[in-house]
Amino acid sequence: MRSAGVRFFIVFVLTLLMVIPLWMVGGIVRERSDYAESTQRTIGREWGGAQTVSGPVLVIPVEGIAYRLETREVVDRVTGDTTTETIETPYAVRRDPVILRPEDLDISVATASQIRSRGIFEVPVYTAETELAASFDTTRAATALEADETLQWDATVLRLGLSSNSGVRPGAEIKGPNGPLDLRPFGDGTSGGIEGDLGAVSGRVAVSARLTLNGSSSFRVTPDGRTTRVTMSGDWPDPGFTGAFLPETRTVTAEGFTATWAVPHLARAMPQVTRGDANRAFGFGTDFVQLGDFYQKAWRAARYGILFIALTFLCVLLTERRGQPTHPVQYVLIGLAQSLFVLLMVAYAEQVGFALAYGGAAAATIALLVMFGAIGLRLGRRTWVLGGLLMVLYAVLYLILTATDLALLAGATLAFLALAATMIVTRNEEWFGPKGPRDGFRRRTKD
Repeated sequence: MRSAGVRFFIVFVLTLLMVIPLWMVGGIVRERSDYAESTQRTIGREWGGAQTVSGPVLVIPVEGIAYRLETREVVDRVTGDTTTETIETPYAVRRDPVILRPEDLDISVATASQIRSRGIFEVPVYTAETELAASFDTTRAATALEADETLQWDATVLRLGLSSNSGVRPGAEIKGPNGPLDLRPFGDGTSGGIEGDLGAVSGRVAVSARLTLNGSSSFRVTPDGRTTRVTMSGDWPDPGFTGAFLPETRTVTAEGFTATWAVPHLARAMPQVTRGDANRAFGFGTDFVQLGDFYQKAWRAARYGILFIALTFLCVLLTERRGQPTHPVQYVLIGLAQSLFVLLMVAYAEQVGFALAYGGAAAATIALLVMFGAIGLRLGRRTWVLGGLLMVLYAVLYLILTATDLALLAGATLAFLALAATMIVTRNEEWFGPKGPRDGFRRRTKD
């Protein structure tokens, strides 16, 4: 243990062994994170879930002609003989309906947010007052027909797609040219919404809708109009604008947000007239982001933990008293204390928030290691060096956890500076000890 090279090698091996407790701590953090996400999904689903509004669109049934072979008996009027013949008999069949998207679509959404909790876990939910105004050019529908098909205008349905019908609140209303529609739900298990019979229409058709939706996590719309204009506003202070299109204008303050979109049909790559189901692609809108995900920060702390344990071990190795090397068990105790820091941070962050939890856990860990350095390692005045390094380490770790964009820069710089400082401090170190290979080589040469 007196050889500097042997001590460095032992510390290196002990540092690698510290991966085990850090891995166990990371597993606990993941379990808590999964449990929190499961609870938040449950609360969100019960409130209405992430909402996506699609449409409105006109669904126009199509009738075509098909033929079936029929065999019948024919009696010859002259001879009286009976023969059979096969003929093709036409009959009407339903074909895939025509889906007609609006020419102009204006959507206005105003959200009011609140926090719902279960135990120690919280999730933001919202109530969205949604208004839509759309106009259709029904003359476009005929462009999707085959030669033998006809449109059944008297059975036209106006359909508004929703990702979750459970979020619809009382008072939903859709108005057509002849007044409010008698609404009903529709769905096939994977998608749904509300619809109403519009009846026979022609020319330019204007419709409007007003409904209140409960939801969580996000609110999105699809740009079904040939020209789609969307305005979203709310009192949530940390919105995340995501999806196929970013807003043209946006204003975010501590009191809430306002954002507007304008999407032409050339940008959405969806035909104005289709057959079959309406396409719900190209959704965009607002995510209700909950800042301060301390589970993700704790996971990053566990990942960077091996670097900080190695730097602490290195500091202890370089500041230990000559002739009284630190025992491997003492290194293990130091490593375990720093591993437990992550657990302390998560446990208290669930109760008091990340910043206070980090400060308290870091202060407790630094105080413990400084006391151990003074009493257990007998570092004397060098204890202040250990304490100073630990404060720098935990300050840098806080920067890494809170500023994701600077995490790599801070971590790489710290590792480089630590290596450079080690190389400078140990420049005159006798790695093989006072009687290393060089002295033995000199003695053999003199002999």
